[in-house]
Amino acid sequence: MITLKNLTLRRGVKVVLDSATVTLNPGERIGLVGRNGAGKSSLFALLAGRLGADAGDFEIPARWRMGEVAQHMPETEDSATDFVLQGDTPLMEAQAELAAAEAADDGEAMAHAYMALEEANAFDAKARAQTLLMGLGFRTDQLDAPVNSFSGGWRMRLQLARALMCPSDLMLLDEPTNHLDLDALVWLEGWLKRYTGTLLMISHDREFLDAITTVTLHLEDAKLTRYGGNYTTFEEMRAERMTQQAAAYGKQQERMAHLQKFIDRFKAKASKAKQAQSRVKALERMEKLAPVLTSADFSFEFREPLSLPDPMLAMTDVVCGYLKANADGSDKAIVHNINRTVLAGQRIGVLGANGQGKSTVVKTIAHAHPQLAGQMVEGKGLAIGYFAQQEMDLLHADDTPLQHMVRLAKTLGIHTREQELRDFLGQFRFVGEMVHQQVGTLSGGEKARLVLGSLVWQRPNLLLLDEPTNHLDLQTREALSMALNEFEGTVMLVSHDRALLREVCDEFWMVADGVVKPFDGDLDDYQKWLLERSREMQRSLSGKGAAAPSPVAAPAKPAVVAAPVAAPAPTTPKVPTSPAADPAKRKDDRKDDRKSSAQARQNLAAQTRPLRNELQQTDKRMETLAAERTELEAAIVAGTMSGPDMAEAGRRLNHIGAEVAMLEERWLELNEQIDALNASAG
Repeated sequence: MITLKNLTLRRGVKVVLDSATVTLNPGERIGLVGRNGAGKSSLFALLAGRLGADAGDFEIPARWRMGEVAQHMPETEDSATDFVLQGDTPLMEAQAELAAAEAADDGEAMAHAYMALEEANAFDAKARAQTLLMGLGFRTDQLDAPVNSFSGGWRMRLQLARALMCPSDLMLLDEPTNHLDLDALVWLEGWLKRYTGTLLMISHDREFLDAITTVTLHLEDAKLTRYGGNYTTFEEMRAERMTQQAAAYGKQQERMAHLQKFIDRFKAKASKAKQAQSRVKALERMEKLAPVLTSADFSFEFREPLSLPDPMLAMTDVVCGYLKANADGSDKAIVHNINRTVLAGQRIGVLGANGQGKSTVVKTIAHAHPQLAGQMVEGKGLAIGYFAQQEMDLLHADDTPLQHMVRLAKTLGIHTREQELRDFLGQFRFVGEMVHQQVGTLSGGEKARLVLGSLVWQRPNLLLLDEPTNHLDLQTREALSMALNEFEGTVMLVSHDRALLREVCDEFWMVADGVVKPFDGDLDDYQKWLLERSREMQRSLSGKGAAAPSPVAAPAKPAVVAAPVAAPAPTTPKVPTSPAADPAKRKDDRKDDRKSSAQARQNLAAQTRPLRNELQQTDKRMETLAAERTELEAAIVAGTMSGPDMAEAGRRLNHIGAEVAMLEERWLELNEQIDALNASAG
């Protein structure tokens, strides 16, 4: 377990932890929450050994292996798959051991290395790495691409995949969802639910925390408090605790005021001097309770639009993409033939897998990209407010917040005084000298708040928001949700924050396979569809004879996961019609049904017979290989073999492991096919 006892941690002059005491048990999934700048990342640095405590005791099991996402951007020509494979430290150590043994022509060392490779599941390591990559949104044609060919956000996904690849006892994840879209987030959520080690995670995604964590650590004012339960449970318990603390503080203040009133009234009277003095001592001895002080919540609102055209926008056969982006200089179309109308007051969530074109569609509507074809008719008085996924697409690094607002006011033709702009920026927590700080030096959350302020100032009637919550803490996300719900215009939202999508959107568009179409379902339906599609991708890799990666605390034998065929996007179920109620017809129907059932059973037996025969042969082969593996392992342990024989035995064990994995996968596929035939016949 991990224990902190009366621990104090400082970063410069700032006290990050003050006499913190907490115990984290093996296997717990812990969410670390607190405002931006509270010191959460500093606590991670302490756990990872990059910082030392200034006072108190800190213990972590010495033999625990730690998985953590590296924050530096890798610079290497290694392929994406190889880069992720390098995160599996036991595998890398076993490969290095084998290379050294072969260089020394040491047969015994080679046998030991082959056993280490088997324990590290070397035979399916590549497939496990590629499954992680595809789960996090990489395409099959990107698996062998060099790391240097990816942008910063994709490299952070590579770092995340590399951390997941490492068998670990403790996993530290600092904002793992920041660079993920909803598809990858749902996949990661499922992976982390199966992780059996101790997980400590910083996240500002309420629904992600609720789905995964079982313990919440709250860091506020250098105090660390443990709550049992996920984020929603923490909020309820903290609210109750604060209510109780406020009540106790109020009662104590009344008691102190009563004592002080007695002292003030009777301290000058000789007859009451003794009693007054005793009350002075009682007041001095009283342990002072702290008042309940909470940081002021951030809130804002969008101003009423000047007009609400209806429809806002009409798109006819619109094609979105990039001008002259193909190798031959032609335009690169991403989404074709969009025929959609945006009405006043709509709340549209835009769904779709990474790379399908969600941001491209939003950028085209925002005029950040030109349309390649088709017609887009805007309603009279349309005023678009656009929040780009990368805030710096809308900001200038050398500007200050005040200069940015002055430029925006001039662009909109609004004449205003500097003090009014300062007051407006103050509503978004840009106070004092912060209005003169260069935008390039602001944090991600501060840049996001500046863009939100810009949107409010523009007074739009159509909001286009592309991942607006990437750098926002939970309080600011809640403020955004409230502001959007009160906004009178239209909202089009691309986000991986499911809580925001649920609270704001009442309909969804799906961008997939080069088209935009309505999604007939809610977010739960969409998540089910994503998980089924993820299993289908795992199946495509497993067909090579490897199992899907298993999120376990230590290396384990590969667990082959059955992969059902992906279901289509959910649709509204049709209500069956009632059959005709004719007695004579029902009698004839029952007779025909019996004949049909008998024929169906015969057909089913004929269809499943070859599958059952192959299943029986597969069972026998696996039993034979298991017996051979036991015999070889016993001989290696006994030490009766010569060096060359031991090396050959190690190689044979490796081959047996690979063949068993393929047979297990085939065994599962045969059972699936038999079950599917039985289900269709039933």
